[in-house]
Amino acid sequence: MPSLTRLLSGIPPLAILVTFALGGIGGLAANALGLPLAMLMGAMVAVTGASALGLRVSNHALAVPQKWRTAFVPVIGVSIGAAFPPDFATQAMNWWITLVALAVFVPGVQVLGYFIFGKLGGLSPATSYFAAMPGGFIEALDMGEKSGADMQMLIMLQFLRLILCIVLIPIAFSIIEGHAVGSSTGVSLGARAPLTSVDVAVLFALGAVGWAVAHLLRFPAAMLSGPLLLSGAAHALGLTEAAPPIWAVLVTQWIMGTSLGARLAGFTRGQAGKALRLSLVHIGAMLLIAGAIAMLAAGPVDEPVSAVILAFAPGGVSEMALVALSLQVSAVYVTLHHLARIILAVLMARVGLRWIRI
Repeated sequence: MPSLTRLLSGIPPLAILVTFALGGIGGLAANALGLPLAMLMGAMVAVTGASALGLRVSNHALAVPQKWRTAFVPVIGVSIGAAFPPDFATQAMNWWITLVALAVFVPGVQVLGYFIFGKLGGLSPATSYFAAMPGGFIEALDMGEKSGADMQMLIMLQFLRLILCIVLIPIAFSIIEGHAVGSSTGVSLGARAPLTSVDVAVLFALGAVGWAVAHLLRFPAAMLSGPLLLSGAAHALGLTEAAPPIWAVLVTQWIMGTSLGARLAGFTRGQAGKALRLSLVHIGAMLLIAGAIAMLAAGPVDEPVSAVILAFAPGGVSEMALVALSLQVSAVYVTLHHLARIILAVLMARVGLRWIRI
C-alpha cells in the first residue's frame, strides 16, 4: 500500500482520473477546432480552466502525479532521434553560427529580464535574477531558494516562461501561415510503417537505455537527451528505421498538457496577474530578439527562420521539440540548441552571481 501511495503521490485516484479525463476532452475539442498542438494545448487549457473555477474531486484539487509525465518524455526523444539523417554530421557543421549566437543571447536576455523584473516589477534582486534565467527550471528554483528569492513568485515566473512559449509560438506561426501548424492533430510526423514486435523492443530499449546512461552521465534533460542521442545514432547509422507511432506522440501531448495544466492550479489572481504581465514583457522581448537573430542566421545555417526562432525560444525542451515536430522543421536542430541553452543558462547564472548583488 505505501508503494501505491507513492505512485499516486498521495492524490485520490478519482481526482487523477477526472483530471486526465478533462485533459483528454480538452485535447479532443482543440483537435476538432484544428488548433495547433491540439492535444497538449487543449488539455492544458481545460485543466487550468477547471481548476480556476474551483472544481474539486474527492475534496481534492485537480492534480496528477507529475512524475508520470517523465515516463513519456523519452517518446519524444526517440521520435526526434528517428529523424536523424545519414548526413547529420555534415548538416551540423553549419550550426556553429547559431550556437555562437546562443552564447551571446543567453546572458543578454538574462540581464534584460533582471531589469524587467526588478525595475518594472519591483521584485527583489534574487527573485529577479533567477526568474530571468532563460533555461534550467529546476536549477533556477534551487539556486533561487538558496539565495532567498520569493519562491512562489519565482516558480510562477519560471513556469510562465515555459507555458507562454508553448501557447504563443504555435499561435503566432498559425497566424503567419494562415492555418494551424502541422496536421489537425497538432503534429505531422509523416507516414509510419507498422511496427513489429522487434521494432517495439528496439524503440523501448533506445528510450530506456538512453535515459539511464544520460542520467548516470548527468546530461541536461536526461530523460529527453539520452533517448534522443541514442535513437539518433541508431537511425543515422542505419541500424533501425523504426519510429514511435503517431498515436504515441499524441498520448504524450495529452499527458504533458494535463500535467502542465494541473501545475497551474493554486495561484491567487493577484499573483498570477502580476507574474503574467511581467512574463509577457520578458517573453515578448526574448522572442523579438530571437526573431531578429533568425532573420540574420537562417541562411548561413541552412535552416528555415521558424526553426531558428524555435531554437532560441526559451520554452521547455520537450515542449519546443513537439512544436518543431508539428511545424515539420528539424527537431534535431531545435532540440540540440535547447540543450545547449540549458547548459549555458545554468553555467552563466552561477558565474554571474559574483557581479550581481543578491
